[in-house]
Amino acid sequence: MARANRVRRSGAFNQGDVPTIACFNRAIMPLGVDFNKLIAAMQEYVDRHVAPVWGTPARLVKSRGFRKGFWGLAFIDNADADEADFLGVHDVTPDGLPLSRVFVKTTLAEGERVSVTASHELVEMLVDPAMNLLTTGPDPKAVYAYETADPVEESSFTVRGIPMSNFVYPSYFEEFHKPDSVRFDHLGKVRRPFQVLRGGYQSVFKHGKWADHCGSKAKMKRFKKEDRRGHRSELRKQQMSGRRAHK
Repeated sequence: MARANRVRRSGAFNQGDVPTIACFNRAIMPLGVDFNKLIAAMQEYVDRHVAPVWGTPARLVKSRGFRKGFWGLAFIDNADADEADFLGVHDVTPDGLPLSRVFVKTTLAEGERVSVTASHELVEMLVDPAMNLLTTGPDPKAVYAYETADPVEESSFTVRGIPMSNFVYPSYFEEFHKPDSVRFDHLGKVRRPFQVLRGGYQSVFKHGKWADHCGSKAKMKRFKKEDRRGHRSELRKQQMSGRRAHK
């Protein structure tokens, strides 16, 4: 993929339309799951699980590459040198539309499943395609990134026998809810607004800088070993600091 296509550009994402997402596999390394079955499972994940909650329908189609007017979900073996150790990141297509990339070799090397990484990227892209949504929260001096999979990112469920990422509900970002009063995530593991599960994290902007709050010491230890450049949370930081993202 040419670097020119990875320079982040602004784009208008009309959420009144139902996006079509071109899914294409350029990885040589086996995904660990049949690609056609993966697309079918992710389509059901959107139709039966994500869209009824978030109002974000989408149509996923198998493709050989980018298609004009389509969003993108690309599977590739490895990141470039400046993207080493990422599992998946967000970018834009040549048309300036949302693109998520899943790094297959890195995902498998980390002991993760490609389907979980892909569905994590997919649900976050559907809910916040421009990576610019923030919300108030329990700390009145802070704002919180509107990420739907990060706070619950190490929990999953199966769709057609294929593991998919857990995700939070809109109520998760509504502080007025009492604990256990409504469902806050798809698997019912979260008990209160803005709770971060042991395997998750939350990006928070306070006093002019970002911090990542992990749900456990074990998660923080794993988190610190990762190269976070190019992740959604890192792109948010660059956008808010007024610098062009390096993707």
